[in-house]
Amino acid sequence: MPSPPAPGAWLRIFLPFALGYYLSYLLRTVNAVISPALTTELGLSAADLGLLTSTYFLAFGLAQIPVGIALDRLGPRRVEGSLLLIAAVGAGGFALGDSLGTLGVARALIGLGVSACLMGALSGFSRWYPRERQSSMTGFIMAAGALGALTASVPIEAALPLLGWRGVFWIVAAVALVASLMIFRSLPDEAPTHARESVGEALLVVVGIYLSPPFLRFAASSMFFVGGFMALQSLWAVPWLMNVNGFDIAQAARTLVLLNLGMLGGQLSIGILGTALARRGVKPVNLMQAGYGALLALQFAILFDVGPPPVLWFLLGLLSAVNSQTYLATSAHFPRALFGRVSTATNLMAFAGAFAVQWGMGLALDALSARGQSMSEALPVAFAGLVALQVLAFLPLLAGFRLQFRPRGPTTTPTGNCSRPGDR
Repeated sequence: MPSPPAPGAWLRIFLPFALGYYLSYLLRTVNAVISPALTTELGLSAADLGLLTSTYFLAFGLAQIPVGIALDRLGPRRVEGSLLLIAAVGAGGFALGDSLGTLGVARALIGLGVSACLMGALSGFSRWYPRERQSSMTGFIMAAGALGALTASVPIEAALPLLGWRGVFWIVAAVALVASLMIFRSLPDEAPTHARESVGEALLVVVGIYLSPPFLRFAASSMFFVGGFMALQSLWAVPWLMNVNGFDIAQAARTLVLLNLGMLGGQLSIGILGTALARRGVKPVNLMQAGYGALLALQFAILFDVGPPPVLWFLLGLLSAVNSQTYLATSAHFPRALFGRVSTATNLMAFAGAFAVQWGMGLALDALSARGQSMSEALPVAFAGLVALQVLAFLPLLAGFRLQFRPRGPTTTPTGNCSRPGDR
């Protein structure tokens, strides 16, 4: 069990992580608001827009395996601080982009640059704080992401007439540089770990994680609940509100604010109550079971227009807060020394799902439009497909088991006996 840092170190550790994840989530969702301007200026189709936006998720996802190994070996300070410099370069490149290709490359650099912002924070918390505080600390860091999503709604929409979307990205580039500097200056530096582990051995451990039953139990829900929510929040929520509910861009942006306020409220609730719930035996997987069941019911209400859209999307954000628990629920079955690799493996599934859902919905919309369906008719069909996948992903969460991952080789030795009880 790690010894927590001195009480005064909490803000020094939390604030740099919070700024990094705030920026990551802002960049993840900003295309939802600037998409009308991008479509008009560049003449993008729905599939083009989905592909452009999803390059963030593709690059982010591809980075997860090396990021996980690097976090376990080098610690969050060196990894996250360095990657945020790449995010700054990507944001500057996006501000200068004038074609689908150049913007896609820049957005991919952004995705790579922020690929450690959440996992770096969770890895640091796992190193420096005891397990019963993990749900609360995860909730608080996710709340910082919700603030980023909030900034990417009405505030960005209000700033567009003054700055344009290019000006917004120049500001983002500057903030990424500041976040990198804060991380290098404030976080504890740690000597590399797993010194006796070769790259090949590290990759074999990663393969073992992906093939293990505890990981596979949560893989589909990571893809279609976590990834599906990211795809809706970062792109397809605004087209839904404008085409299905008949909102204009200002009304859609305000509803997106409610969605993100709901997410903020949900994450803060987990942050405040998580430690107390953990001490009473409520595990992360229990929060996922209750939250995902409610999310499915709510999405059927959105699909069939049962209730005021702003209220429904607020509740969607509120319940989506349980997505953060998938990282803790999965890693509970693995040694603590592998937290970076397990959490990034889980994150890879989420971002692969976001990429697939975001682009896949765009392809489905174009195909349905080619058959004569309007956008207001095609969007419910595409959304229903996502909900069907979520129903299938929910089923493995309803059964528990006692399997744990016990790697062989040098990865089990750096921190001694690191096995942790699963959330069974």
